[in-house]
Amino acid sequence: MKFAHDVIIKPIITEDSMARLAEKKYTFEVADGASKVEIKKAVEEIFKVKVEKINTISMKAKNKRVGYHFGKTSEWKKAIVTLTADSKTIEFFDSMM
Repeated sequence: MKFAHDVIIKPIITEDSMARLAEKKYTFEVADGASKVEIKKAVEEIFKVKVEKINTISMKAKNKRVGYHFGKTSEWKKAIVTLTADSKTIEFFDSMM
């Protein structure tokens, strides 16, 4: 069994994710092996909200260059969490708007 804070790694704060807040859609970086059910339980437990739907995306590594040196970014998993219409908002994101 995974703990909720092991599943949800961090929130993603970008221009695109901030635009989705009006639709009650929140974006998080999650553990690579986390399933949609585990993500739903973790979000509901940590933030005390009701989750309607979870969309997950596996972000692939990108080639990057700094001067002469070449490398790759890490691969990671992103989850877009949609809350139910009657659910309260996540207070952490309210201060960002």
